[in-house]
Amino acid sequence: MRAILTALALSLAMPMAGCSPSASEAESVTTIPVTITAADRTHRFNVEVARTDAEQDKGLMFRTSLPRDGGMLFPFKKPRFGSFWMKNTLIPLDMIFIRADGSIDRIAENTIPESLEPVVSGGEVSAVLELAGGTAARLNIDETAKVTWQDRK
Repeated sequence: MRAILTALALSLAMPMAGCSPSASEAESVTTIPVTITAADRTHRFNVEVARTDAEQDKGLMFRTSLPRDGGMLFPFKKPRFGSFWMKNTLIPLDMIFIRADGSIDRIAENTIPESLEPVVSGGEVSAVLELAGGTAARLNIDETAKVTWQDRK
């Protein structure tokens, strides 16, 4: 009976192991400060950076939560139309599409988890910032704000 209970416990725990970053992944995660400034307010976030194609392909897939001041920045080598989907993304996100000058092209709020529908920018952007769904509304962030960061790599 003990063997059956142990096997059952392990079978239930195994899927969760794929959802958490391993110790080596957690150590290699780079975070940088990102600031969003509007006329009379400033908000600072500490976000992960998805630099490589593989990191950008994975993005925030399989995460079950984000810190209140966390998220992920997707910088592009050169400005382009941004297009994302929510496949394997388990939580709603606010996607902030950022032009080369730091102005906001578009904010896609509360994107639908696991949707295959593309979420696209309105024009060419140099980066996309993903925050927990509802953050833009909670902090009154709109397209008049400016986004800045300093990436050391």
